[in-house]
Amino acid sequence: MRGRVRLVGAGVAAGLLAPLTWWATRPGAAGSNGPRPVPADLRARNPHATPAARRVYALLAGLENRARRGEPSRTVIGQHVELHNERYNASYGDYRGTKQPGYYYKKAHDITGRFPGFVEVDLGPGYGQPGWAVGEPRSYSRSSWPSCRRCWGYVDDAVDLALGVWAGLPRPADGSYHPSGTHVDCASGTRVSLPGNGGGPAGIVGFSFHQPYPGSTVKGFEQTRYQNSPAARDSGWFGRVVTPGTAEHQALLLDLGYLADHLGYLAAHGVPVLLRPYHEMNARPGHGFWWAGQDPAAYRKLWHLTYDYLVGSRGLHNVLFVWSPSAWEGTFAREPGDYYPGGRYVDIVGVDDYTDTPQRPFRGRPWTEVWYRGLERYDRPRVMAESFHVPLGSAQHSTLSDTPWVLWTVWGQALTYANVSSPTGKNTAEDVKATYTSSQVITGSGDGRTGFDWASLHKT
Repeated sequence: MRGRVRLVGAGVAAGLLAPLTWWATRPGAAGSNGPRPVPADLRARNPHATPAARRVYALLAGLENRARRGEPSRTVIGQHVELHNERYNASYGDYRGTKQPGYYYKKAHDITGRFPGFVEVDLGPGYGQPGWAVGEPRSYSRSSWPSCRRCWGYVDDAVDLALGVWAGLPRPADGSYHPSGTHVDCASGTRVSLPGNGGGPAGIVGFSFHQPYPGSTVKGFEQTRYQNSPAARDSGWFGRVVTPGTAEHQALLLDLGYLADHLGYLAAHGVPVLLRPYHEMNARPGHGFWWAGQDPAAYRKLWHLTYDYLVGSRGLHNVLFVWSPSAWEGTFAREPGDYYPGGRYVDIVGVDDYTDTPQRPFRGRPWTEVWYRGLERYDRPRVMAESFHVPLGSAQHSTLSDTPWVLWTVWGQALTYANVSSPTGKNTAEDVKATYTSSQVITGSGDGRTGFDWASLHKT
């Protein structure tokens, strides 16, 4: 099977840890029977991309191209962190009670002694509270920032955790507001502390953006749903959102201003971000998020407008754009090709897979293979953007050999998934250990056993 990879010993693993130079070199032809290589230099999409963003992209493109050449590759293991639920939802997670922000980032280390190599935090959607500030990226920089209202402090934690994964927690003073990772929540007055990870560069980071519909007064997950948005009652609403000059478009720009403020804060501190907006767009009409199931041309216009605002208007060259449809199993989601914004606007492609499981792969084929092969044609590094499962465990041993995703992200509490409402788990501790200790996986630093020098991404 094309692209199938198996690791064959310590010598191969050592070769994968060679200096960054092999990432930056575009591979030659993959052979008449192999897939085409992906672009290896981010400047092919953005000539002004920051050096750090280029190095992160080169890492992922290098892993992808090794797999495409049939050479041994590795997968960066990732963890999604829902800070709003960790901070404010006592029924969330594997015990009743609110959690330390970054709880599920630290949980991987608690189980395995190793941190994730990638952390994605959800900058949206708010926690059912009104408004969000634009023009002030940190709530503790001014007492008037609306994040000082109840349940908005998690946004500070989201940005601080992203900076802390990239640069370390605790870390020396580097111009960011709280180098220790500890601050006082300006709404509650409680002291909030992020988990330490060794104090040095520990991995790469991303943002997802569960954006409430433009114009929503309250910012919360319920306002992200199609059924609760104006789109459910007004067939012309989405078209006005993507039409400059309309009130709906102005509301979209306000939301994007909120996103850009935080991305800009991280840009100012040298942090590249994998941004994953408008995901699962290929849901059936009337289902999913407000941007899902829409006319594909209008969706592509939404993506292009967002790109042009963030990169063109706001000058954010630290961003890598990740496009991730739902697994297109034919019932909830359809084939996503018509929604692809185009290579000028996308750096990485992925899938949110909640269709097949390690025990029951989709259509009896190797687990995740349908989506891995289906994404090959976009000529971009391929990632498992969301999954309830770790890739390796008792039910599956060859997942990363059959489908060598460059990055695999486990969704929030699903890492342990034994929680108040669902006492039976999807991942056992043994499954998590099997993944994090595999030679096929790149973990974060902070433990001395990652097998990867994350500090090399910081070099100028």
